[in-house]
Amino acid sequence: MNIKSSILTQPFIIAELSGNHNQSLDRALEIIASVAQSGAHALKIQTYTADTMTIKSAKEGFQITDQASLWKNQSLYDLYQRAYTPWEWHQPIFERAKELGLIAFSTPFGLTAVDFLEKLNCPIYKIASFENADLALIKRVAETGKPVIMSTGMATLAELDEAVRTIRSTGNNQIVLLKCTSTYPADPTDSNLRTIPHLKDLFGCEVGLSDHTLGIGVAVAAVALGATVIEKHFTLSRADGGVDAAFSMEPHEMKLLVEETRRAYQALGRVYYGPTEAEKKSLVYRRSLYFVKDMLPGEEITPEAIRSIRPGYGLPPKYYEVLLGKRVKMAIERGTPVSWDVF
Repeated sequence: MNIKSSILTQPFIIAELSGNHNQSLDRALEIIASVAQSGAHALKIQTYTADTMTIKSAKEGFQITDQASLWKNQSLYDLYQRAYTPWEWHQPIFERAKELGLIAFSTPFGLTAVDFLEKLNCPIYKIASFENADLALIKRVAETGKPVIMSTGMATLAELDEAVRTIRSTGNNQIVLLKCTSTYPADPTDSNLRTIPHLKDLFGCEVGLSDHTLGIGVAVAAVALGATVIEKHFTLSRADGGVDAAFSMEPHEMKLLVEETRRAYQALGRVYYGPTEAEKKSLVYRRSLYFVKDMLPGEEITPEAIRSIRPGYGLPPKYYEVLLGKRVKMAIERGTPVSWDVF
């Protein structure tokens, strides 16, 4: 799949399922249907197990101690066990998404996940922010020859350069870098969207945004700065709970995101001055110079004789001072546009 061919008249919008299925395949399939109805283009899931992510341990570091975290006081193992998408669900999820016109793909969190996804002919791969320094994983993903979408959260410029070089070393140049702030939810003031055009110029690839802020404002602003791919977490209702529900979009919000990012993308246009084709019919309503009193042959032009008014059939207003003091050579009725041939 060529991502660039999918980005024609609007950004490529990805809805992230993550763990919002709440361990119900029926709910996952219901979410997929809602994603399709919203107008988003793709559905992304995550491929891991608790055992491929971490180990079950009571030692320091394996518990989430940050009291500001959505997942405070949980162990990493228990969190991933609750959030993971069972591997036997992948095929029905991919098939349902395809039936509804969505592109379904995944974020692998290990080499075994890549091997598994290859058997399902996963069309795109995502590298998560927390894995963008795992060069072995990145290389394995790149070797599939599929497009690689990578979040940049927390990575230094040097680390991003290493990751991009690793992808390109395999001959794979289908790269999309997503500006990402790896906090959940993210504060708009931490988004630093001006990085987006810099990423594009620096690495010469498509760029976008993996957005954990609330609402659609940050995503729309990202499109104005050159983002062509937008990723947002998705749920049927935040009230239903779930590991990512607090910063996930509801169906009506995703629909609005699709609509407004399309408008923003289409509005970018090109550097252009002068009337557009659509504006040309409005030129007649610009101001121009008109005779506002009846004139006799030989009469002098005074401020009481001509004015700058609408419509725009007379001489441009910039000639007003030039015409004062000149004399007309014929009788002229009030309401006649000023033209050079009357002097």
